[in-house]
Amino acid sequence: MAVERALRLIEKGQSLTVISAEPEIDIHLAAWCRQKGCSFSQLSTGKYAIERPLHFAVRGSTAERAGDASTPVACAPEHWGLAARGALVERGIHGFYFPINRSDHIWTSRMAALYRRAAAAQWNPETALNWNAVIENTSEIEDAVVQVMTYLIENETAALIIPARFAARVHPHYFEVMQLLAIQASDEARHIEVFSRRARLNRQVLGLSTAGGQASLRTLIDESDFSLATLLLSVLGEGSFLSLLQFLRKYAPDPLTRQICRLAAKDEARHVLFAMTHLTAAVRQQSDLRQKFAAAIRRRHEALTATAGLNEEVFYSLTLIAAGKTTPEALAAGHRAVKRLERFMFTGRVRRLRQLGFTEKEAQSLSALHTRNFM
Repeated sequence: MAVERALRLIEKGQSLTVISAEPEIDIHLAAWCRQKGCSFSQLSTGKYAIERPLHFAVRGSTAERAGDASTPVACAPEHWGLAARGALVERGIHGFYFPINRSDHIWTSRMAALYRRAAAAQWNPETALNWNAVIENTSEIEDAVVQVMTYLIENETAALIIPARFAARVHPHYFEVMQLLAIQASDEARHIEVFSRRARLNRQVLGLSTAGGQASLRTLIDESDFSLATLLLSVLGEGSFLSLLQFLRKYAPDPLTRQICRLAAKDEARHVLFAMTHLTAAVRQQSDLRQKFAAAIRRRHEALTATAGLNEEVFYSLTLIAAGKTTPEALAAGHRAVKRLERFMFTGRVRRLRQLGFTEKEAQSLSALHTRNFM
């Protein structure tokens, strides 16, 4: 190590003098020099000369640097493999195939800040929520909460699967995107946990899962393009879901449900922000991306035309939760609140589509095609 370090510090063609009291050093030095392509000669007892050749094969001298540590390259090559951005990558590495390997598809300068924000916002379900809070809901209201929680669980399961799958497809050169997707999947896992615990707090069984609801979620999971999946899941689906959680927070019949929806909504707001940041940058780089977005929304709508959309049990449960009681006047008020929620979801989708460059008319038309299952 000492000899190799010293050779790196001298010019090509210059000689290095090595002095050693080790009796067999000449044998080892001669073998090492043959391996490295250096000339070797003995000057006197215990004193040797090593000349640095024009092409000194120090470890890493023929390596390629994997871009700049702070800014990713436009397209990350396969042969960089799992190397950290900015590292020296030795030749001969068998490449890894990562289909998401272009910066204009996934990366912006805000990614690092978004990751730090997401990492700092993590919360522990055991300590952040008061699971000992007294719940005095009527039997009907508690059943409604359980049905909504059942619905939330299956939707959040889809929202976990999608970022987890795409995180494995992103080239590690764009590690900030991998980190964000991993945290997004972690957020959804936490939501599944708290929704499940809340549902089982006073009931042994959960509510109904419908074929139409799962058909809607399957169209999200089956989408193979990262940007299109992000649009359908986060911009449209989770954006609408964020409105639903805010609705539930407002009308929650007990403090624990209100706490759960408040914390989950904060996470979902970050997911929507990440999606909008990614897609806003992507549409500037890819001229045809908006047309692909519109086609994906229409394709999903056509695939779901035969389904029932939001199941009656969930709609009734949301109505009952907003009503607070079962008198005709309260139920009418609850129904009006749910219809306001649907209009609020619609206008939110229009606003986000406008931010992606669609005209008002286009945004309204596409928002109207979004699945009635909310997600």
